[in-house]
Amino acid sequence: PYRVLDIGCGEGKDAVFFARCGYAVTAFDKSWEGLEKAKRLAEHNKVDVRFFEADIFDYRPETEYDIIFSSGVLHFLSADMREEFCKSLKAHTADNGINAMNVFVGKPFMSPAPDLTEEEERAGLWHSGELSGYYHDWFFHICKEEIFDCSSGGTAHKHCMDTLVAQKRTGGNITHA
Repeated sequence: PYRVLDIGCGEGKDAVFFARCGYAVTAFDKSWEGLEKAKRLAEHNKVDVRFFEADIFDYRPETEYDIIFSSGVLHFLSADMREEFCKSLKAHTADNGINAMNVFVGKPFMSPAPDLTEEEERAGLWHSGELSGYYHDWFFHICKEEIFDCSSGGTAHKHCMDTLVAQKRTGGNITHA
């Protein structure tokens, strides 16, 4: 089965989904409470997921994965950590493996989200194209930016998000599917 790493898995819905698809899933989050819910969700769905507690600031993969996934977490990385973090993910992705992730992007015409935490504000939002720039040498299956409405925190606002699904290709020319 494909080896999947879920970065910042929260309460485990994505990790459990991957496990239900038959993948060998490793998932981490810094929230012990979230991980306990994730373990219960995996147990309820009768799947095995290797959950562990770690902080995105300290953790770097030590083994290779076929799929590295992260949704709604990488915006905690400060600008000076991002390139090194992406290089580490790329180095620990198997040949023809995939990195699938999204990041919140700042736009000068959009007000900051009202529920932005101090930690998120300190890190700063990503810039348009920044994530894809770190993967310029990979094959892009999806590379898009979108603005969407949100009401988290009880106040209507907008977010901008860059989404990237990129594949590590080795040897020969890259061809389009």
